[in-house]
Amino acid sequence: MRPRKWAAPRITRLLTIACLLPGLLFAVPLAQDDQLAVKTVADFYGSRAGKRMQGWRELVMRGKQERWNEQKSLAEVNRFFNQLTFLNDVVLWGRDDYWAAPMEFIGAGGGDCEDYSIAKYFSLIELGVPDEKLRMVYVKALTYQQFHMVVAYYPTPAAVPVILDNIDGVIKPATKRKDLVPVFSFNGSHLWLMKERGQGQLAGSSSRLALWNDLRSRFSREQLKRPKINLDD
Repeated sequence: MRPRKWAAPRITRLLTIACLLPGLLFAVPLAQDDQLAVKTVADFYGSRAGKRMQGWRELVMRGKQERWNEQKSLAEVNRFFNQLTFLNDVVLWGRDDYWAAPMEFIGAGGGDCEDYSIAKYFSLIELGVPDEKLRMVYVKALTYQQFHMVVAYYPTPAAVPVILDNIDGVIKPATKRKDLVPVFSFNGSHLWLMKERGQGQLAGSSSRLALWNDLRSRFSREQLKRPKINLDD
């Protein structure tokens, strides 16, 4: 009898799930709200999604308990989410543009650049990184000739930000990312037009962004959407 061959996609998914469970051997006790969130995701998306959710909540809990500094938080959050699968919104959600909440992104097991950035942003906020130090930045990715989203972290208001990206997983200063041309950026409060590689021009409240408003509304109500495909099958 020939040995059974495992399909490459299945091996990849199993390795991804293993990597997403940093607390598997040294589990961090979860708060009741986190336990409920894990159960909610597992019931809605499946058991593997519940394990991914548990890995995320354990990561955040560990960061709080160990009082990670901002650089440690950036590195751990960027590494965690970059292990998920990239898929465009039409394939995954059946819509041209859908900004998934972190629980939806983790539940589905994949998403596009906005979903990576949103999940990283909210995780960093939860780990204590001030909102004024973070921005989600729409850029033109010159390598792919398409629009893209990343997270920028400003250690000080006048500093060159570092970039958290799912295309290039290494956190680098914006000056080292010549492949990205900024267009506009926003955070929980403000919207900026990026006329150059820097702070940009303040253009009002981020509430002007309809997709951002829709996301925050769904996030606050903890509504979940079922993807068109199941990556765990």
